[in-house]
Amino acid sequence: MRINPFGAELNLLKNTINFRLAVVCMAAASVGLSMAIISISKLLLLLLGAAVLLFARRAPTPGQLLKGMCSPVAVMIALAAFAISLLWTVAPQDDALGSLVKYCKLLMVVLLLITIRERREAIYALGWFAAAQVFLLASSWMLFARIPVPWATSRVALTNYSVFSSYLDQGIISAVFAAVCWHLREHAPGRFGRKLAVATGLLALVNVFFVLPGRTAHMVSIALLSIAIMWELPKKYRAIAVMLPFLIASILFFTSSNVRDRLTQVQTEVLAYSAKHKPDTSSGIRLELWSTALETISAHPLAGTGIGSWSTQFNRLEREKNPAHIDITGNGNPHQEFLLWGVQLGIPGILLFTGLLVSMWRDTLKMATPCARALQSTLLALVVSCLFNSSLYDAQIGDFFCVLIGLLLALGRQTLSDPPVPHIPYKQPA
Repeated sequence: MRINPFGAELNLLKNTINFRLAVVCMAAASVGLSMAIISISKLLLLLLGAAVLLFARRAPTPGQLLKGMCSPVAVMIALAAFAISLLWTVAPQDDALGSLVKYCKLLMVVLLLITIRERREAIYALGWFAAAQVFLLASSWMLFARIPVPWATSRVALTNYSVFSSYLDQGIISAVFAAVCWHLREHAPGRFGRKLAVATGLLALVNVFFVLPGRTAHMVSIALLSIAIMWELPKKYRAIAVMLPFLIASILFFTSSNVRDRLTQVQTEVLAYSAKHKPDTSSGIRLELWSTALETISAHPLAGTGIGSWSTQFNRLEREKNPAHIDITGNGNPHQEFLLWGVQLGIPGILLFTGLLVSMWRDTLKMATPCARALQSTLLALVVSCLFNSSLYDAQIGDFFCVLIGLLLALGRQTLSDPPVPHIPYKQPA
């Protein structure tokens, strides 16, 4: 007989779904939809969080909900550091404030933790998150099958099969969703919930590897697939996990023309840049941006050049090399999150971002195994994607990571009134 440890919490008939939970669920679902809906949801969540802090009188209080967690403290320290850097930033005021607003999406992690009061609500919000992700995945498959999708707003919807954002963002989102489906499969409601969760995860991975062309998404998927296989292996065999990414990449290279073409393109672009030093390809542009970012960090290693200063610094250095350089617009980024923090806050900024990730990982150590692995997979995906893009800084993909991290932290946290729930494996009926 199957035992669902969250079964009692899924019974919402005796609980009123109030405005607070409705806003949380809207925020959870929004990251599978358009940017306009995400923006509205963020505003409502911000107003809700302020109302909870100012007017909430019933237990549990925000202090009790955040007790013993490292992530909220790390988020507030990071945002405070960016705000303080306004004092020495070389960026125009509009760029500096615009970049600060972009990083304020990190507040969603804290806001979800103080507005989700119990595990039942977190599960309900994750249900809405999953429903929106299934809608996004189904829409991508419909585009691939040449079925009209009137709600698709992406400029490359008909060519790269992404629905609301770029194929890069959607590929990463689908890869992470596949990992969440796999690790939380035992807690999917319904008689066939477990099988549906696994099937959905597989469809998401196939979509990433054989439909969407994003190279970063391919690497994220390989990393998440490797760590999932490692966790399923007996401990004595886990040492071989170091070979799993190479093995999976090799298999995909020969089975997926999509993956093979994109990996081959990377090699070609890197070799071309090495020979000509001209950033006229995707990989070449990244290498040029990273080189400029490292140059800026080496010149300002202790405090950086302040929030929002990347575009200003890049334009200045490029004009020194080429007076005819055409300036890039403000609020740009070097397509690498660690280097972006380093440009703005110096080496301490890189350490600060690393500390933020470590704090979130540390919070997973207090969680039940399924939720811990789902969140750890999400953090791994964030790290991999941030090596090749500014995934936290960017709109939509950054919102996706912040919302999902907040939901999983809320689901997995342990309090005195909500004891840990053990992982009970699924068993076939006798």
